[in-house]
Amino acid sequence: MSLMVSTFILILAAVVSIFVSQVFSKVSVNYISMIIGAGLFLIPSLGSHVENFDSDIFIGMIVAPLLFFEGQATRLNSVGKEIKHIVQTAVSLVILCLVFVGFGVHIAAGVSLPLAFILAAISTPTDATAMESVTNGLQMPKTEGTFLKMESLFNDASGIILLNMGTLWYLNGYINYQETIVDFFISAVGGVLVGFAFAWVMVLFRQTLVRTSFNSLNSQILLYVIEPFILYYLAEEIHISGIIAVVCAGLVSNAEAQRSRLTNSLQVHLGDDIQSMITEIFNGVVFVILGFMFTKIIVDENISVNSLTWLGIGVLLYVINVLTRYVYGRIRLKFNNLSGWIFSLGGVHGAVTLALAYTLAEYHVKSSDFNLVLMSESVLIILSLIVPTIVFRFILPHEATDDEIIKKMTEIRVNMVHQALDTVNKMYLPDNVKNSVIFDLMAQKQRTRTRDFVKEWVKVVKHSEFTGDEKELEMRAFMNALGQERQYLDMISQSEVEYQDYIFELYNEVLMAESLVIGPTVSLAKDEVE
Repeated sequence: MSLMVSTFILILAAVVSIFVSQVFSKVSVNYISMIIGAGLFLIPSLGSHVENFDSDIFIGMIVAPLLFFEGQATRLNSVGKEIKHIVQTAVSLVILCLVFVGFGVHIAAGVSLPLAFILAAISTPTDATAMESVTNGLQMPKTEGTFLKMESLFNDASGIILLNMGTLWYLNGYINYQETIVDFFISAVGGVLVGFAFAWVMVLFRQTLVRTSFNSLNSQILLYVIEPFILYYLAEEIHISGIIAVVCAGLVSNAEAQRSRLTNSLQVHLGDDIQSMITEIFNGVVFVILGFMFTKIIVDENISVNSLTWLGIGVLLYVINVLTRYVYGRIRLKFNNLSGWIFSLGGVHGAVTLALAYTLAEYHVKSSDFNLVLMSESVLIILSLIVPTIVFRFILPHEATDDEIIKKMTEIRVNMVHQALDTVNKMYLPDNVKNSVIFDLMAQKQRTRTRDFVKEWVKVVKHSEFTGDEKELEMRAFMNALGQERQYLDMISQSEVEYQDYIFELYNEVLMAESLVIGPTVSLAKDEVE
């Protein structure tokens, strides 16, 4: 019961942060989520109901599905083309960062070599979601953005394996290079094979089922949603990388969606909507937890040690990581100076880094060392968020401002609705049907008042439902009106190239509106026939 209450509070906090971000549109929703998470901790009546942080549950129940959906948004073909760069960033770069950061912290801060390598290993994974926080309102160059996305998809597993190596070194007093290398390949290759195999079996099952009379839309969607959870824990149970497995499964699902979108359009559309909702909520939860945990760490006297050693180590972790990434980007990835800094600073750290730090609590690590790791990695995360947020404002091109977009899209929306209204006014329709259609079309302009809605609601309650003929007339009026809207948007999208993406979003909105007005009428007709 306590876990359910805790989950409800975190999800509610994420939902609130999404609403608040609509008011403060110039501030990334992730920063708002962190602030709300901090506030959650400071309100005892709420914070006391949030369960203690469990890194295994966090990675399995939140990070794994997010990476699965992130993988599904990536074309498998693109990954194949970038396989060389993926190995370079998720393996070679990670190892270089481990070595330079490990020895750098050991020499500069005087901590033991095993502990220094633990700190270095935890600092290697990057976070694609966190990167979106620092590029809010900015245009990330395509090449650098692709490199950063591919890196963040696969380097979590590298960080986890290297952390295990560092932890065993810390506990046993020695490091087994051969065993570490073998474990790395078994974990990585096993994750790829199991991820692809599991996903392919699920694809064949879904595609076979959808072509039979036994197909159930809701069951298919539920099966799709729970797939990353099952796969992650299955992979971890057989001691291979669950992270790599869910990413690979997501890539397979991407190809499935491309080739089956018209086989069962409703299922694919509903799946996309649910995926989008889960991703947005889970992203919010991640940063709510991050804000909550940061505040807890800061106010906890047992964790916030008096010495400022952790502050210096945190700065060292960040600086050495950034410089290593920059040099690697210039030499191996052939970036110019600007691209090198974008790639370097774009390696933002987030909740996965904090989760890995908390995994040390499961081992017999001295409390002073655990506290040092926790505080140092927290400094790293904060710096990796703040520094690029500031620097990118000066080196990346800005997107069109929200005011410009809103003004232009409002103009297009109003003109679109006028096209539809002209079409309806030219049609012969009963007054009650015409008035109903016109009100709904006017609502598209988002200029109707709540008072107007209440009046229409009262009319619906007081008056009897449209007859079958009136429903058909209403449907045809909408079809003609919305068809005219789509024709207008198609025309305007060719001249307003700068706003094309927003126009297509509006076009999609019109298509959904059309399905809503046609669907109930068709269902009613089928019921009458039966």
